[in-house]
Amino acid sequence: MERDIDIRKHCHINTNEDGDCFVGVKADSDDAIVYFPLGYQLPETDAEIRTDIKHLFQVLSEFTEKKDRVIAMNKFEAPQSVDFPIHAYLEVINYYLAKGGQYYIEMDPTYVTSARGSAHWPKTFRNQTPLIQQKDGVSSIIYTQFTVRSVTPNETKLITQINKFCVYESFEKLGWLYVSYKPPSPGPHPDIKTSITIINDKLMHTFDDKDKRLFKAMKDMLEYMDEKTSEKQFYFGTDNFEGVWEKLIDRVFGEKDKEKYFPRTRWLLDYGKYKEKRPLLPDSIMIYNGKYYVLDAKYYKYGWTGNPDDLPNASSINKQITYGEYIHQNQGVTNDSLFNAFIMPYNMAKNLFGLKETVGRIGEAVGDWKSNKLNYERIQGIVVDTRYLMYHYTGNPMKCKVKLAECIEAVLSKGEVPLPKATENK
Repeated sequence: MERDIDIRKHCHINTNEDGDCFVGVKADSDDAIVYFPLGYQLPETDAEIRTDIKHLFQVLSEFTEKKDRVIAMNKFEAPQSVDFPIHAYLEVINYYLAKGGQYYIEMDPTYVTSARGSAHWPKTFRNQTPLIQQKDGVSSIIYTQFTVRSVTPNETKLITQINKFCVYESFEKLGWLYVSYKPPSPGPHPDIKTSITIINDKLMHTFDDKDKRLFKAMKDMLEYMDEKTSEKQFYFGTDNFEGVWEKLIDRVFGEKDKEKYFPRTRWLLDYGKYKEKRPLLPDSIMIYNGKYYVLDAKYYKYGWTGNPDDLPNASSINKQITYGEYIHQNQGVTNDSLFNAFIMPYNMAKNLFGLKETVGRIGEAVGDWKSNKLNYERIQGIVVDTRYLMYHYTGNPMKCKVKLAECIEAVLSKGEVPLPKATENK
């Protein structure tokens, strides 16, 4: 069944203003909207947009936990946890599409007579008549026909009926985000609790990995539907995409072992044992070409608004300088090999800065209390194209590191030192 859907009209790019910060999908029985993060540029074609939607779900699934997937309600209501099993729905859809629009169908074993194939010998002995051959006084038996095991599709099995129901429900909620059609109504099928019992039995006696993934997805779907029968709406996503942004930056640019770069503090008490306080934790430490880059991922909207009020504040600036100072003095990293940067989102295709690259520089932050002669005292403001980052966190990120390093070092290599005190814009 074809559906006339303009997929672009069901997509929204966040502004991070007036509560417009949810990233994910919100839907009910009549409509659905997919919310993309700040700075995202949707591609041109419906097919590309559908691919981006699937990729967005992948990113959210990988970089959020259940505690992160919370929908902010109004001030009189508690936040609503989001436990919609989106992976289960997508697994059912992908299995169906991968089989060319065919449902899961079990094969019943049958036996046929054939001159080829792997013989079932007990049945062959019972059902086939051999030839008796005499040679040198010795009799031997030769079979020219065998009883061979075969299989016949059986579409009447309950598991197929359950799969048809799950496929239909999956397409009702999410399928139209991927293709412009949906499968026909599933027809008669067992109730949800009976279906779960049948699937549990299948899981216990199935050894094919693809089938096990499908059955597990169908079970998760049905259990969710059994618990949420009174709800027409479902959500999958987060109001706190800044956490995802930090993890994306760390995945692409960061080092796994960064604890030795944490400035630590403690109380030396006159009474009792000393108390070590929680160390300052830089978001990411990038090491490239023997140089060190302290990165602070900021999911701020400056890359979209160009408003200086949307830049990191004094506490963030001073903290970055502290990180650099610690690494310089305690880790023995020289000035020529130590750099500082804020990493913010932006849209390369539509920006106020005239930037044409996926990674760009918009300025730098300094402390009036510093001489700003050292590289780490000059914190570079870097913007990264949101869509580019979301598509380049896997594989080898070396190209990304090269781009970022060049962007951070470009102005510092000129040797110009900014004034220690900035003048207020009038």
